[in-house]
Amino acid sequence: MTLLERLAVPLPIIQAPMAGTSTPEMAAAVSNSGALGSIAVGATDAAGARSMIDAVRAQTDRAFNVNLFVHAPPRRDPAREATWIDALAPLFTEQQAAPPNELREIYTSFAADDATFRLLVEQAPPVVSFHFGLPSADRIAALRHAGCLLLATATSLAEAEAVRAAGIDVVVAQGWEAGGHRGMFDPEAHDDRLGTVALTRLLVARSDLPVIAAGGIMDGAGIRAMLDLGAVAAQLGTAFIACPESSADAWHRAALAGEAAEHTVMTRAISGRPARCLANRLTAWGKANEAAVPDYPVAYDAGKALNAAAKARGEGGYGAQWAGQGAPLARPMPAADLVATLAAEAGLD
Repeated sequence: MTLLERLAVPLPIIQAPMAGTSTPEMAAAVSNSGALGSIAVGATDAAGARSMIDAVRAQTDRAFNVNLFVHAPPRRDPAREATWIDALAPLFTEQQAAPPNELREIYTSFAADDATFRLLVEQAPPVVSFHFGLPSADRIAALRHAGCLLLATATSLAEAEAVRAAGIDVVVAQGWEAGGHRGMFDPEAHDDRLGTVALTRLLVARSDLPVIAAGGIMDGAGIRAMLDLGAVAAQLGTAFIACPESSADAWHRAALAGEAAEHTVMTRAISGRPARCLANRLTAWGKANEAAVPDYPVAYDAGKALNAAAKARGEGGYGAQWAGQGAPLARPMPAADLVATLAAEAGLD
């Protein structure tokens, strides 16, 4: 039985889980349309995850994906964090706001989140996916026993081999083109920056796992190309940001529809980990300053505070406007219409 047959998903299209952008409404609309919708719960706690899962299930009886962050705990360095706050202080001043006195670890890694682990075993969503790394063997075994199909992101063959060895069912090949956070297990390691085409083909040939292609895929032609390379499905994130069901704010949508879409950048300055987003005022500032950034997600505490202060004054140029290199191809339409359009373009209908 293939991956899609097991899930009763007719279309080899997956809506990427995008923390801060994807919503239960979007996931349900995508799943109801015959593809696989996703929610991202890495930026919330167990109560928030339960609420999101319940919201999806209230709107669809089809399979959906719940995505988690499995990052290494941040190395707390008070001196480095104070230096980062000082560096950001002029930007806060411009927004007539004060920087935070100290930074917090705003997201708990699934590796240490017992409450969310217990929730997932209890709820047993059809698909559970991991980003930034892998949970412990006992957590993987418990989720498999609960009946969850498990996915994990890999940006290299070595990471894919770790995914296979851990007993994960499917590997998501995240190419350099992808928007949002780079899924590297170790953000300090050398990154070969493999593109989606090369990485997908490499993992199809060498990983001994079903492969989902992700990164820069925006239309049916891209989906068809990934399937021809041997992928079992294509995962699209940026393509869904312009949908009305997404929680992207007005500034993010405007940037996606404008010149900024042609100039995505990979930066650590927003969150402390490499992530691709639309070029804006914060990414421009980060070019000269990101070497001093604290670890993820501690740095993100400051980035979020700055963005909130700027938005309060009508300035949207400091947000985490995640987007991949295919951003200029984004098309605003309801998620269900986008799935239908993608399927028709790929010759899947």
